[in-house]
Amino acid sequence: MAIHTLLCTLLTAIAGAQAITVYGQAGQQQQTIGTGTNTATSALPSSTLAAYDTLVLNPPPIPNPPPPNQFAVQLAAQAVNVNGLSIPQSGAFYGFSVEMSVATQVIGHNGSVIHPPFLNLMSLVAERAGRIHVRVGGNTQEEARMVPSLPDGKAIEKQKVDTNNPTQTPALLYTSEILYMLANISSLVNVKWYLGVPLNDSANLALDIALYGQQILGDNLIGLQVGNEPDLYARHGHRPATYGPFDYYGEFGNVLGAIKTMGVPRTSNILLGPSVAAADWTPEMVWDTGFIQTYSDALAAVTVEHYPDDNCAALYEGFGDPIDPQTEFPKFLDHNAGWNMIGKFINSSQVAQAAGKPFIMFETNSASCGGFPGISTSFGAALWALDYGLTMASANFSHALLHVGGQNVYYNPFTAPPTNESHFHQWTIGPIFYSVLAVSETLGSSNNSRIIDLGANGQNIYTPGYAIYENDKLARLAFVNFMTDPSGANDYTVSISVDGGESGRPAATPPQIKVKYLVAPSVGDKFNITWGNQTFGGQFEADGRLKNDLHIETIPCDAATNTCQVKVPAPGFALVFMSDEAVAESEPASTATFATTAVTKIKNTATLDEAVLATSNGNKGMEKYKGSTSFGSNAAARGAGVYPSVMALLAVAAGTGVVLRAFSRQV
Repeated sequence: MAIHTLLCTLLTAIAGAQAITVYGQAGQQQQTIGTGTNTATSALPSSTLAAYDTLVLNPPPIPNPPPPNQFAVQLAAQAVNVNGLSIPQSGAFYGFSVEMSVATQVIGHNGSVIHPPFLNLMSLVAERAGRIHVRVGGNTQEEARMVPSLPDGKAIEKQKVDTNNPTQTPALLYTSEILYMLANISSLVNVKWYLGVPLNDSANLALDIALYGQQILGDNLIGLQVGNEPDLYARHGHRPATYGPFDYYGEFGNVLGAIKTMGVPRTSNILLGPSVAAADWTPEMVWDTGFIQTYSDALAAVTVEHYPDDNCAALYEGFGDPIDPQTEFPKFLDHNAGWNMIGKFINSSQVAQAAGKPFIMFETNSASCGGFPGISTSFGAALWALDYGLTMASANFSHALLHVGGQNVYYNPFTAPPTNESHFHQWTIGPIFYSVLAVSETLGSSNNSRIIDLGANGQNIYTPGYAIYENDKLARLAFVNFMTDPSGANDYTVSISVDGGESGRPAATPPQIKVKYLVAPSVGDKFNITWGNQTFGGQFEADGRLKNDLHIETIPCDAATNTCQVKVPAPGFALVFMSDEAVAESEPASTATFATTAVTKIKNTATLDEAVLATSNGNKGMEKYKGSTSFGSNAAARGAGVYPSVMALLAVAAGTGVVLRAFSRQV
């Protein structure tokens, strides 16, 4: 009864403050309305930003000659009988690198308002992998500075554009709200964070993020990156032309000394470096300085960053002729794409392993300078990222972070709608987010999976395959088909046998296996993608939760021949579970989700079908009047400062989920 009385009182108060939105005013552009009996349509605005680009590329032709469409793999049941297995890997192998300047666009507004779709997406990965690693940093971390507060309560404010940097990243001011936001997320989902320490001015180090990051995030902060791509500092005008690996070695030491002096709680196993892009220096040039040995106690991991290509010529002068995406597309659609990416880092992964340090691809994606239209937004990119991730895992990388930028890039795993469209558009999930889920499920949640590249189908680059041993037993197999052929003629069938044959060991092929498919009609497709029959939907259609019922196919095996037959569609990916235990290690019994109906706006919150509203009589007689949609600009809306507390009380009374700050601001 008390709640009922409160609601009635509050609703009466709200009714006393009236405001209207006026459509179709003089001087405003009218929406196009279709005509016809009892029909009316109103096209919603569509974005021309890169993240919502609609270019669809043609799939490359089938190789000539095509690869065999039937082949066999013979596998040992126990890891002890397999040479060349990777180090133990985690289902959290893939994480995300969020450019610091877009953190409020991607993650949340502040410590009290977190984007539910982001929470849902992180929950999907964490439930499969046990946790997820997210970095907040990038080029914009280099000139970021913490301040006590910003106007209008903002958590981030962009200052200027660095014209020396091809990515045109702005300088930033930010407040501790960013750190409280990350801490509150970790209280809801098992997200672990990397933060970036700026190194643009080595004479005036800005280390607040190291101090407050540790105090606010605690154990959920797993690394502080010292400098971002220092091998490009000279090229971008941030250091003299003579700047080299020994200079970075010294500056890293200066940062370590400074954070010890300022009383940062933890200085051992917390710093990350050198994060070179392997452009103007090789990683070996840094190792030759004694970097790893000198700073071993402080290093949490050894890091590099790399993209397979760049689209800079399409955006900036001085980079040559722009690359044609259609011509470039085939380079992403074979197994060599991943190996070509990591070839220059194989030695470094061995160096890191010998030093007992994880080796992390700290920032990567399809192409720097925002990716390619048609490629980065395609199912082909999903297959590329999936194969690339498994290739890195098999080569003893410990983690890799897929970069997330703003709405002006093509390669985002997920993108929030433009602010002015958020009341009628949802999020857009990029194809490579499916890759993250698939890699997580391939490696499982035990943190004890070891993977090997099978060299399947006679090392054919269009049909790669992997075996995954979990807790020393064969658990899963993974197969990719990079080709597109609607006829089915280039689907391939792999015949799987476990032990037996020439090994001299008894046959151990299970009586049945289970297979989960990632498929789309074409490698050029953007949104007709399903993972185990589940999808996020099309552009502006996602709330971060998978739609449709999960389907995992059960395939009986042939005891007489000791084989299981698995078909892999062209194009597609097949994850083969060799036991029910393997399924349980990959597939969560349930996933925590976060409702997207929570009230986070206190103005312009009423919604109606825009086609209906545009054709109603609400515009009649208004030709001579002007109105405003801006909150507080009409006389009738004045005094609406009561709304924040009113909406908060309504949310509590109605049981609406509201994310509140869970950590004290006193640091």
